[in-house]
Amino acid sequence: MKANVLLQYILPHRFLSRIVYQATRWEWAPWKNFLIREIVQRYDVDMSQAAQPDPFAYQHFNAFFTRKLKPDARRADPDPQAVLCPADGRISQSGRIRDGRIFQAKGQEYTAAELLGDDAAAAPFRNGSFVTIYLSPRDYHRVHMPLQGELTDTTHVPGRIFSVAPFAVEAIPRLFARNERLVCRFEGEHGPFVSVMVGAILVSSVATVWDGLAIPPYASSIRRQDCRGRGIRLERFAEMARFNMGSTVILLLPEGYTLDPLQPLQQVVVGQRLGAWTGTTPSA
Repeated sequence: MKANVLLQYILPHRFLSRIVYQATRWEWAPWKNFLIREIVQRYDVDMSQAAQPDPFAYQHFNAFFTRKLKPDARRADPDPQAVLCPADGRISQSGRIRDGRIFQAKGQEYTAAELLGDDAAAAPFRNGSFVTIYLSPRDYHRVHMPLQGELTDTTHVPGRIFSVAPFAVEAIPRLFARNERLVCRFEGEHGPFVSVMVGAILVSSVATVWDGLAIPPYASSIRRQDCRGRGIRLERFAEMARFNMGSTVILLLPEGYTLDPLQPLQQVVVGQRLGAWTGTTPSA
């Protein structure tokens, strides 16, 4: 086992993530400007698209990391049946869910039931489709709606906080089904769909537009919240959540949606078309 993979198993994930959570909210200018400068330079962050293009004008590092974009920086595909990309980043994997199993990387896979923490919730996606999007530190870290939908429930699934960088995804079995995550389930025009916000080491904080900060606190057991009757209906392309620091979004779609050809490592942006409703089951 390589050293960087071994470290993923022995590091105190939650302890380190709590430290980073506090450090990224420290408002002392020399500190927060140092962190911001490092990220902007190391990852070549394009600040011209930000609503506030001055990186040092942000209150703290996390405010910079979760920055808004200019209103015209992203546009939704005009086809009302198109599935929109929920996040800026790179395609990790995408394709068919085969008998409830989702491909991770290099022979690794996990089940939809493991990911969602619920066998019944996974049933509509048994032979559906999935898209996994990896967000790097240079990316826009707000997550948007791929389709119009009403929030039916959320599930906070406890777990580890392994890195979701490509080296870890290739080496750690069932990584996405083992990491701490927030499952957001919606009912759309053509059935249910799910956006899963997967935490990662040092960057495991998630907030939603309807409830604010959801992680932390970290969970010791599965926490389900029934949201039916609250009237939380979000339009396609609307912001739904954000990573306070980055990670991975996994989108699950039921049968009847057909994905466009998407390649691993392909760069994608919010609002880009990923596929569309065709009302037919894709061929094997």
